[in-house]
Parts: sequence; C-alpha cells; structure tokens
Amino acid sequence: MDEEVLIIGSGPGGLSCAAELRGRGVSATVLERGSELANEWVGRYDAMRFNTSRLHSSLPGSPFPREWGQFPTRDQYLTYLRAYAEAHQVCVRTGVTVTRVERDDDGWRLETSTGPVRARHVIVAAGLAHSPVTPGWAVDSPFTGQVLHARDYRNPEPFAGQDVVVVGAGSTGLEIAHQLARGGAGRVSLSFRTPPNIIFRVMGGAPSDLPVPLFLHLPTRLVDRMFATMQRRVVGDLSAHGLPPATEGAITGLKRRGAGTAVIDKEVVDAIREGAFTIVPEVTGLDTHGARLVDGRQVDCSVVILSAGYMTGLEPLVGHLDVLGERGMPTVASGDEALPGLRFVGYVYRPGLTGFVGRQARRIAREIAARERAGRRARGGSTPRVSRKPTSRARAGSRG
Repeated sequence: MDEEVLIIGSGPGGLSCAAELRGRGVSATVLERGSELANEWVGRYDAMRFNTSRLHSSLPGSPFPREWGQFPTRDQYLTYLRAYAEAHQVCVRTGVTVTRVERDDDGWRLETSTGPVRARHVIVAAGLAHSPVTPGWAVDSPFTGQVLHARDYRNPEPFAGQDVVVVGAGSTGLEIAHQLARGGAGRVSLSFRTPPNIIFRVMGGAPSDLPVPLFLHLPTRLVDRMFATMQRRVVGDLSAHGLPPATEGAITGLKRRGAGTAVIDKEVVDAIREGAFTIVPEVTGLDTHGARLVDGRQVDCSVVILSAGYMTGLEPLVGHLDVLGERGMPTVASGDEALPGLRFVGYVYRPGLTGFVGRQARRIAREIAARERAGRRARGGSTPRVSRKPTSRARAGSRG
C-alpha cells in the first residue's frame, strides 16, 4: 500500500482526523482539490461569521483565542485551521482532485488528478457544502444579466447601484441581502420558497447556541415548540413585511434536510422592517430582464445571486459502492466503517459541526490505530512511537 490512511478534504474533519492519527503513530495524508488548505473556506464571503459560538466550534484541545469574540470570522477560522495543521504537522497535498474511490485487494485505490494512490483506510471528509445547487430555471435562461452562486459572492462593492435578486432565505441569503442593501446596491429583493425559522446569534447577552447540545437530546416536537415561542417573542412576526412564519419546526427541518433555521444578527431583521430590502415569494424562472415569481409578478434586476444551498457531491466519488442514501448523504455517517476501511466524517446536520467532527475524529483515530497496531504485529513489524508532546506553536495555538 502507498499509504496507511488517505483523507479526502482539508476542512476541520480531514485535518482533525490526520492530527489524531498522527498522534497515535499512524501516517495519514490529506488530499485537497484546491490550491490551499481548507480551500472551501477560502471561498466564503468576506464578512462571514460562524453561526455557532467558539465554545461549540473548536477542535478538541485547540480552543479559539478569546480575543476573537464569540463568533469567529472566516479569516480567523482560516488562520485557526492553518495553525492547527502546522502545530500537528499534518501532511496536506493540495491541487489533488479525487475522482473515484475503488476497492483494491485488502484496501482502497483512489483515482486522482495526479494519478492513482492506494491506502488501507480512506476517510472521506470533503464536506456537506461541496457542490453548489443551481435551480433548473437558472440554467440556459434568456436573462441578460449576471447569475452567480453565493459561493462566488465576496462583498457588495461590485454591485453598487445594481438591482439584485437574492434567491434563498437561509442565513447566507439573508446576510447577503442585508449587506447589499447597506452596501450601495440599488433595489434588493430576497426570494424565499420555504419561510425559515429565525434565531439571533445573541439573545439576552449570550450566544443563542449554548443550549443546543441539550436540545438535540430532547424530543423534537418539544424543542420545535420552544423555538417557535422564542421566535415569536424575540424576533416577532414579519408577515406584514412579506415573510410569514415558518411552516416546519427548527429541529425537524435540521434533521430532515439540514436547513430551516436562519441564524442572523438583529440588524438584519431591523433592515427588513425598515424596507431596506424587499421579501418576495419563490422565483420560478428568469426572462430577459429579471425574475418571475410564483405569484405571477416579475422583478426586474441586473444580478441574480443563488443561495439555494449545496449538495455533498459524493455520487461520482462513491455512488457505485452503494454507501449513499437520500440527498447524497452517506448511509453510515457516524464515523463507523461504511465498508471495511472506508469512513465518512462530517456528514451530519447539526450546529457546531467543527467541534462535533473533532470528537468523531478522535474516536476514529483510536479505532484505526488499534487496527494498525494489530496488523503490524501480525505482519511481524514494530509500531513506531510518535511523541504527543505539543510544540511551542501548538501550545500557542491552544491558548483560549
């Protein structure tokens, strides 16, 4: 075998798996399709912040610096992941696109853009938000303006004075509409298909996600009712401004489709009430000059920004292995083996995903390390010792 463990994706799941494995004497190489580590995060919009607080969003043993505040920014998170990888001496090969995973004798063969590689264990950690979703009506339309996905949006500056329709009323769509309206765009409209639950990042002076781990263990209907009551009292009714109450509970939506709740700042709702941007119903198509709405109206615009979500993009990679279920999600998402030597990390809908995948990685590393030690003994080899003493960089990166 070329490698003991190959990991696909250099986000928090991939990096933490590699770090935990190395700390247990197992070599692991991370393959990243982008030109730099954590490439998926490099492409997020400039003003992006975490929806969950730093308490629930750090990798095990590596808390965020307190001076970053409760909700780290995109740039802070990139700094954090790069320092984590350096401190734990994670081996990352960038510019390597994995196109297919195949069984290979007692292990696995990965077809990549730089040639095939083999390993006894493969961990897929390419992320839930791997492939942007583009509605069918946005493909080959007669629209003469610009259509882009939220993944390609950075800041409002290029859209100064332009009329924009943002499609999708999740956290990202609401924040982009707010930024455009406050950042010099012309008329900004936000289209929704399913009205979201809305929760403020901070409520009562504390991060709103602090009790979420408890909520995930309570009956779903009970928590849905609690969130609905909280939203009515804190956010209020936005029906008069075009956004009716959510039709599905917050936790029900999270578990069923990984969506349904928009976590935003109070300023965004204030902007809706002030009319800084307009809420409109679902877009069903584009014509030459703008967007057609489900109620028959048309909104003229020069830019359409799609914030319609993402898919896992796992079908070309592992679809032939019969390990995927609905929405392209792995049927075994617990970190256990989906097939002997094949695991998936981070494919679960829940808040605080970084902290969760870090805990998954620690358990997975223990299991793989134990198996590798047993295999070495069976082959008559020795188990190398790897020091777990933290470097000075690691100690600096772990100060909270």
